[in-house]
Amino acid sequence: MASKSCANILDFFPDKLLDIPQTPRNLPRVMTLPGVINGCDDGDSDTVSSACRERKIIVTNMLPLHIQRDPDTLKLTFRFDEDSLYWQLKDGFSPETDVVYVGSLKVEVDASEQEEVAQKLLEEFNCVPTFLPHDLHKKFYAGFCKQQLWPLFHYMLPISPDHADRFDRLLWQAYVSANKIFADKVMEVADPDEDYIWVHDYHLMILPTFLRKRYNRVKLGFFLHSPFPSSEIYRTLPVRDEILKGLLNCDLIGFHTFDYARHFLSCCSRMMGLDYESKRGHIGLDYFGRTVYIKILPVGIHMGRLESVLNLPITSSKVNKIGQRFKGKKLIVGVDDMDIFKGISLKLLAFEYLLQMNPVLQGNVVLIQIVNPARSTGKDVDEAKRETYLIVNRINETYGSSDYKPVVLIDRPVARYEKSAYYSMADCCIVNAVRDGMNLVPYKYIVCRQHSPHLEKSSMLVVSEFVGCSPSLSGAIRVNPWDIESVAGAINSAITMKDSEKKLRHEKHYKYVSSHDVAYWARIFMQDLERASKDHYNKRCWGIGFGLGFRVVSLSPSFRKLSPNYIVSAYKKSNRRAIFLDYDGTLVPQSSIVKAPSEELISILSTLCNDPKNTVFIVSGRGRSSLSEWLAPCEWLGLAAEHGYFTRWSGNSEWESSIPATDLEWKEIAEPVMRLYTEATDGSSIEVKESGLVWHHQDADPDFGSCQAKELVVHLENVLANEPAVVKRGQHIVEVKPQGVTKGLVAERILSRMVEKGESPDFVTCIGDDRSDEDMFESIRRTVLNASVTSSSPEIFACTVGQKPSKAKYYLDDTADVIKLLGGLANASDPKPGNTARFQITFDTIF
Repeated sequence: MASKSCANILDFFPDKLLDIPQTPRNLPRVMTLPGVINGCDDGDSDTVSSACRERKIIVTNMLPLHIQRDPDTLKLTFRFDEDSLYWQLKDGFSPETDVVYVGSLKVEVDASEQEEVAQKLLEEFNCVPTFLPHDLHKKFYAGFCKQQLWPLFHYMLPISPDHADRFDRLLWQAYVSANKIFADKVMEVADPDEDYIWVHDYHLMILPTFLRKRYNRVKLGFFLHSPFPSSEIYRTLPVRDEILKGLLNCDLIGFHTFDYARHFLSCCSRMMGLDYESKRGHIGLDYFGRTVYIKILPVGIHMGRLESVLNLPITSSKVNKIGQRFKGKKLIVGVDDMDIFKGISLKLLAFEYLLQMNPVLQGNVVLIQIVNPARSTGKDVDEAKRETYLIVNRINETYGSSDYKPVVLIDRPVARYEKSAYYSMADCCIVNAVRDGMNLVPYKYIVCRQHSPHLEKSSMLVVSEFVGCSPSLSGAIRVNPWDIESVAGAINSAITMKDSEKKLRHEKHYKYVSSHDVAYWARIFMQDLERASKDHYNKRCWGIGFGLGFRVVSLSPSFRKLSPNYIVSAYKKSNRRAIFLDYDGTLVPQSSIVKAPSEELISILSTLCNDPKNTVFIVSGRGRSSLSEWLAPCEWLGLAAEHGYFTRWSGNSEWESSIPATDLEWKEIAEPVMRLYTEATDGSSIEVKESGLVWHHQDADPDFGSCQAKELVVHLENVLANEPAVVKRGQHIVEVKPQGVTKGLVAERILSRMVEKGESPDFVTCIGDDRSDEDMFESIRRTVLNASVTSSSPEIFACTVGQKPSKAKYYLDDTADVIKLLGGLANASDPKPGNTARFQITFDTIF
């Protein structure tokens, strides 16, 4: 179904950002129908065969390619970057899978070359380049990604101009524009019905919104390779909602650790009011009828690639040279980017403290610190580099000699074989980042030590607890990088540990690393994406919302909006009607401070219940005193208070209780327990009803309130195990009520009473918005199917308020629609003699 949202988010931005050169549009589009390629010769069997293969589309900021320009011809030459994670992940798919890459190039391509380059990359490498204009790419990548998202996701707040860059709306607009271009390129080559699309990392977090908007049922996964900050940090981002909604337009969202996933879920809970639950071992978020699954899946390394490097003669030669140079010394290796978050200076300070406190190690231990080129520039990187050199020089001057340098700083591009050689010879590897994603250095070190032909198979790791790989390395010594003394102690323990214990730790690590490689990571993620999107065509879906607020509502195929013409027509033809209405959230908005009914609502209800063909009941969780007071003018209106514990058929009749008052003695047991949790949970409160108790925590901290609610349910179930009471958890509440009291049961009793009186209904309407109203929908359907209760099959209009999963067959958007619909029914009613009030409203004004 086409989206109802027709607004393009780029329409909201300044015109100067929209002056983007169009990338070539004549890339061969893949399959408008399975097995058919648009614009291709049907006789090309090879092309058709390729199109029929299963396809995965991998979307990344940069394509996994090495690019060079020939100095003679000036032509660009390409080859796959075999060290790229995105190239390696294809090993997790079957050989028949066709993997297509969409992303930018690492060099700028002149507009005159773009069409030729795009065609060459697609045909020879299955790559689709995005060709972002230079100015846009600078604002997108060096600007918003590196100046806004990267620091924030690593817990760095712009509390002052010297600490981080303040939010720049123009950089955000460039980020949106770039994501839109990526989405356009994906849809050029994707068959949304068949292909699986896997988007990677924080550069493309709103890309899912554009893809979902173009095709509601797109099979879409996202994996974040960086940390996700806690809600206290993330909520400082001015565009926090747009990014969250972008991610929620995916079917599956992957994180390296549970901490990162937990932070994301907390943001969804605190900022968007979304609850999550574990469904058969999988974490799921219910988002407008769609289940967005959360996956915790640490990435691995490519074992074969690393082992092939270790087997190179040049690697063996380098290993021998390292062994000769550092003979008799304990080697510690560290490999880090020049980055303020990698903790290089803290590592050096800890090593300095180690030498200072352990003179016996002076001259016998060497730290090899390899520094990768910085991925970004700026005053922070310059300061980190300056501090690193300052500490290294101080250590070497203090503890070094003519033939001994305690710290060997390698600040240049280092080939993979050389790093592998240092890993193979190091007694210990240390990763001391203050905040990092899935750092793979420890994994590479473990494999290199396992396959080193010169040494026994053992290794030791000192790993920061703030690094993504830390939870998977249970044999490592975990440290707080800020605690210099503890890090120094950890290094000392690592290099002096008994060989037998080192071997045991190493074996445990190698078993994990070798079985959880990059192919395993890709295969498991894609299996979960297939599972998460398998029900796309079992439900009706349509898009709502504008711009980056776009989302897809996914509901049962039979679920549709209640037509006023249809229900009024059925209403007029009927002779005996039963109408059940919830109160809060149905007749009066939940957000309304004034809960009393309006004069308009009173007039409508009076007209409906004064019709001799109608039996109208308000079925609410509210107490009978409030309902009696508010609805007193409606003399013939039936009331069911406290979910049906109290009922009365009209204003002149007496209240009836569904169970004896003596069966409520359990309240004296439950109330002290609730008070205990109320005192311990700021913002919570107790609502005392005649038939039960309700603990509210909507004003408490979302995470703490939810945690306390879970504990309270367990506590109450234990103390009330032998009492005639049930404990139920609802939205921001925990309720204790008598057994056998539900809205469904009261509706069933009312229908049965009508049949006993010879007034079997041929028209039943039930409207509600809450979980408790679902009992009514189900009970009415079940009662109608029971031939002993009804002699004929009445027409049923079970209707929920709001577009959401429900047992009801129909929905209305909000309470205003409910009032208008009831007004239409009132206009078609035949009031009792003496009541001539009519509702002058036509169908044209209802909706």
